Amino acid sequence: MIACTHCVSFLGIRVLKINIEVQLSAGLPSFTIVGLADKAVAESRERVRAALHSLGLSLPAQHITVNLAPADVTKEGTHYDLPIAMALIAAMKIVSPESIHGFMMMGELGLDATIRPVNGVLPASIAAAGEDLGFVCPMEQGSEAAWSGNEGILAPHTLLQLIQHFKGVSYLPHPQTKKSETALFLPDFKEVKGQETAKRVMEIAAAGGHNVLMSGPPGSGKSMLAARLPSIMPPMTPDEILQVSQIHSIAGLLRDGHLITTRPFRAPHHSSSMPALVGGGLKAKPGEISLAHRGILFLDELPEFPRVTLESLRQPLENGIVSVARANAHVTYPARFQLIAAMNPCRCGYYGVAGHECNRAPKCAADYQAKISGPMLDRFDLYVDVPLIAPWELASLNVQEDSNAIRQRVTAAKQFSADRFKNIHATQNSELNGTVLEETARLDKEAQALLIQAADQMRLSGRGYHRMIRVARTIADLNLSEVILKKHMAEALSYRKPPLTE
Repeated sequence: MIACTHCVSFLGIRVLKINIEVQLSAGLPSFTIVGLADKAVAESRERVRAALHSLGLSLPAQHITVNLAPADVTKEGTHYDLPIAMALIAAMKIVSPESIHGFMMMGELGLDATIRPVNGVLPASIAAAGEDLGFVCPMEQGSEAAWSGNEGILAPHTLLQLIQHFKGVSYLPHPQTKKSETALFLPDFKEVKGQETAKRVMEIAAAGGHNVLMSGPPGSGKSMLAARLPSIMPPMTPDEILQVSQIHSIAGLLRDGHLITTRPFRAPHHSSSMPALVGGGLKAKPGEISLAHRGILFLDELPEFPRVTLESLRQPLENGIVSVARANAHVTYPARFQLIAAMNPCRCGYYGVAGHECNRAPKCAADYQAKISGPMLDRFDLYVDVPLIAPWELASLNVQEDSNAIRQRVTAAKQFSADRFKNIHATQNSELNGTVLEETARLDKEAQALLIQAADQMRLSGRGYHRMIRVARTIADLNLSEVILKKHMAEALSYRKPPLTE
């Protein structure tokens, strides 16, 4: 007797359908799983055996073969427990084999036959809907799966509930999506006193999706500014919400069935390894740059990151994807993130501050800043110096502009530029390339002449030249101007020179 159901394997965010086949045949009693299964899948034998025993069922005294097809794809994780158990139950004729054949299932089994949460439910449910299959997942993740729009979702709490559903004894209701009841608190720009230039840079960055490098002494407000950038960014589109939520689902970071509706803000410590940042490890999991997809990756104390780790960001910053190659896997994750970085001008932190420099200046600053390569610096669109705030400015009671006012200008700029992105793959100015950039970023003669002159004097690379056009395009959008004028280009160029020592 052979029974079949379906499960999934993940290759990055790509979902591969896996057929679960169970055969009962004559021979010595045994339970064998074949099909390139890892240790977690192989241990499924004992979890399934214990779960069935808790329901008062015993394995038949026959040779049990479980085949995970296609056999040349590595199977990893505990989410194969549920489909293996249900295919075995169907092979034992407890439920009809035909009733489970049209379902994709995933879930880990407890020894008491409860079905426990697993990673990747959202992309798996979307894949099931694309294959015209029903989908079975743990009860805690039913609302997460429901966001896929799949009409055939079952979310049982125990194996017994699922068996009774397929036998027609009782029926499981279709899970409903959950909406967040409380808004996420975001720090506000009104808490930042002074630093008007840095605030302007953050506004431009939010409107165009540009990368920013801040340099300044300790305590000048660099981290404060970065933490408040999400409060002025435009909301995510439904497509972006689904993209980001799928990545977080695979990483096991979705909670209580809620999708990720606010732009991610990831701030890894400078001791983070390269696999933690770009992705990888034993199972090639998504890294911080993919978890920051369509959001912000904030790297504080930039020169303290290992150089090889920083250099690994160069390709994702250009391409918007990261490819993780391992001996047993080659996976690709989306990584369209906005890089915001902060650094001190030197190791002691006070280079350029009168009366506070150490006795090794300026060599101290030169050595410290040399930790960041030129190609990496070239990928920052905006550079800004963040000086110390005077005590009387900190004590001032003057009301600062809040995030809501800045966000309204950013939103207006986005709406102004909306027609530009209708028929192209880009979604913001920082993604414009090639002929699309030439067609959409029109410079008047004075702006063109200024850019050529500045590019020659500042020795801008080809990348730097085009980044200046993109930044100027964003500044023009903020001013609701169809054409990039000389004043827009002049402001863009003023943020190009890195606040680093020569």
